[in-house]
Amino acid sequence: MDSQEQAGQRVVWAVVGTGIGPLLLAATDNGLVNVVFHATDAVRDRAVERLASRFGADPVEAPGSPLLAEAIRQVEAYFAGERRAFDLPLDWSLISGFNREVLRALAAGVPYGSVVGYGDLAGRVGQPGAAQAVGMAMGANPLPVVVPCHRVVESGGGIGGFGGGLETKRRLLALEGVLPEPLF
Repeated sequence: MDSQEQAGQRVVWAVVGTGIGPLLLAATDNGLVNVVFHATDAVRDRAVERLASRFGADPVEAPGSPLLAEAIRQVEAYFAGERRAFDLPLDWSLISGFNREVLRALAAGVPYGSVVGYGDLAGRVGQPGAAQAVGMAMGANPLPVVVPCHRVVESGGGIGGFGGGLETKRRLLALEGVLPEPLF
């Protein structure tokens, strides 16, 4: 989708309570376009402003929208431990190039309950020396949780970075059984 097609496109959003805090989910007619961690008022407002700027239309809060209904249902089921994979139309228009290629490979090839190293993921997209660029792609992921950047870890066993914060990454990996549940 080019910028002319994006201009004036309908964007709807809702905030969903989860085990890692509130998530903002935003969708266009093409699919889920954005997931934002820690969607308190200030974070939510900044995210909605960014979407308005990018799409040329004011996003509308619409938790009952058919564009969001299935995404909300699947996110809630995931956090309830009832869903291991997302089956949603995704609007990839907020990311392009190498970052999009890496995120698509991640979504298609790293299932629930598993992890991959930054370098290994770089190799999967034919760029074996691009581990650092993969890390940048993870940080640019507009669809975290649904496109599971929390499953990308350091090859030496470290957890790596995470845009939602390391505690959020630990909790997501614990939910999927990769790490033990926190004791408190």
